[in-house]
Amino acid sequence: MFARSLRFVNLADQLRARPLMQHVMFYSSWPSSSSSSSSSQAEDAIGFIGLGQMGFHMAKHLCPKSQKPFVVYDMNQEAVSRFQSENSNVKSASSPADLASQTSVIVTALPESSHVKDVYLGKNGVIEGLHKNTLCIDSSTIDNSVSIDVSRQIISAGGRAVDAPISGGIMGAQAATLTFMVGCQSPADFERAKVFLDKMGKNVVSCGNLGAGQAAKICNNLLLAISMIGVSEAMNLGMRLGLDPAVLAAIFNNSSGRCWSSDTANPVPDVITSAPSSNEYNGGFKSRLMLKDLGLVSNAAKDTKTPLLLGALAENIYRLISSDSEMAEKDFSVIYKWLANK
Repeated sequence: MFARSLRFVNLADQLRARPLMQHVMFYSSWPSSSSSSSSSQAEDAIGFIGLGQMGFHMAKHLCPKSQKPFVVYDMNQEAVSRFQSENSNVKSASSPADLASQTSVIVTALPESSHVKDVYLGKNGVIEGLHKNTLCIDSSTIDNSVSIDVSRQIISAGGRAVDAPISGGIMGAQAATLTFMVGCQSPADFERAKVFLDKMGKNVVSCGNLGAGQAAKICNNLLLAISMIGVSEAMNLGMRLGLDPAVLAAIFNNSSGRCWSSDTANPVPDVITSAPSSNEYNGGFKSRLMLKDLGLVSNAAKDTKTPLLLGALAENIYRLISSDSEMAEKDFSVIYKWLANK
């Protein structure tokens, strides 16, 4: 009893010796059971922001394979409700900040640079709820400069940042066969991120420092856009010359013309039943998003004074296609349909 009384006397002496603001800080530093509990829960939880056509399937693999508490956020509440109905024990967050306060790993899959900036840096953004050393993995395809800036601000706020844009399309997201191109500050960040990326894809490639993943992605999509136009032109010409499209595609796929745009996502309907072209060009990578990525390519080319010949032509072609509101929402292989109607 005496020891307890002495402890309170000493505490009272300490408080009298402190200014009022220090009293507040002194009390706020006491650990509470609730804050300790929420911190512990955050250490085990994964957050996912962006349940669009790609993100939904990515999260659907990551959630059960991780066997950890899972928190999701999307402005589209219908997508959130659908995800929760298809996956057990998933919580929804009221904002990116709320999600960050509950998690230690955050994956984002968002359409454009402005969305990434808003989710991470905007009002009620991730940074407002960020725990120290929270790993932020952004799988969006955005401007290289924006990616680097957002990553640096995450790091300045005490978190860790990785840019990990993806290749493989919706089919790859559904099958968990995506390729992740990773940019980060250290090998430790890469290894930490790889644990989670491996659950959503089959190839995780370290590309270099912050922004290197974005650089690799836009180069890949530059080639992808050009190759899809090339395959579409070749298939259209061959069919007008009387060739069977399945036979022509088989020749391409076993010869020097082989590429993903032919052997996986052939633009001619019914050549490959799983391709978007066989589903009326639905369920793939939208033409307007390809145009967006080609805009990122164009920005990077200007910044580095790199000549773009076919790339500039491809951007103009997809700008023309995307001016049609219906085609803009179709998979970018719809270029074949556009050519076939000429």
